Amino acid sequence: MTYRDLKGLIIKSTGSWYQVLTDDGERINCRIKGKFRTKGITTTNPLAVGDKVEFEMEPAQDTGVIIKLQRRKNYIIRKAINLSKQAQILGANLDLALLVVTLASPRTSLGFIDRFLVTSEAYDVPAGLIFNKLDLFSDEGLEMLEEFVLIYTKLGYPCFEVSALNGTNVEQVKETLKDKVTLLSGHSGVGKSSLVNTLLPDLKLRTTEVSDWHDKGMHTTTFAEMYELPSGGFLIDTPGIRELGIIDIEPQELGDFFPEIRDRRQDCRFYNCRHINEPGCAILDAVEQRHIESSRYNSYLSIYHGQDTRA
Repeated sequence: MTYRDLKGLIIKSTGSWYQVLTDDGERINCRIKGKFRTKGITTTNPLAVGDKVEFEMEPAQDTGVIIKLQRRKNYIIRKAINLSKQAQILGANLDLALLVVTLASPRTSLGFIDRFLVTSEAYDVPAGLIFNKLDLFSDEGLEMLEEFVLIYTKLGYPCFEVSALNGTNVEQVKETLKDKVTLLSGHSGVGKSSLVNTLLPDLKLRTTEVSDWHDKGMHTTTFAEMYELPSGGFLIDTPGIRELGIIDIEPQELGDFFPEIRDRRQDCRFYNCRHINEPGCAILDAVEQRHIESSRYNSYLSIYHGQDTRA
């Protein structure tokens, strides 16, 4: 291996160090060159899992220094809740982003789902939903699940109903992941690590029970990491997130990232309609006639007015 002009894929990020997979299959621990921090990058992590980078080996050491980030085709980003002007990139160069959802223990709100899908739309990442813990559902819960799945499948988002614990319908997920770079996200406690263990049983990722104290799962994934799938492709497992703040989406463009609004906006009386209280608004009419789900419209209003970080 030469000391210069090396290229690779970031497969693990621990904050200060990055593990880079080279084209010939070597894994090199790398740090970032200092000037990365002064290039106007406003994310808490200048580099993310899935990034393609160039690096140099450090003389007389088995570690490297990342010197260049190659252009990203897309990424998933969220507002850093404690640092309102900064953001965190969850993963880059994605073919698919899947949100693992549970209707109880813990509950994933429709608002959280919608913010994830809006972010995916805004950053050009195809997205879908995995409804996990099917083994825990009562008859009433199954009816609610059917309603939720219908909302999103009608919009073109693939939905999977699985039990990571029992392996129910996991083969459907495996087939979808084949030959793709897929990001897996969701609240702590939704069974993300259990699902990864089912997809990649040799990993044996640590899992914990949902906390009785706050009904949120305890964190089991500390850092984002990318795993190679036996059938081809990669899976990025990310730490559980409690809140998902929207960033860099202007109110006037928000409707572009709701497919049901995007498809009808040309029918509004005014070209700059905000879809809030304007006369002749095709979106308000569609909500009233139940062609647009009220939960989706409420998510639109919540994000529009900046109330976009609630779990």
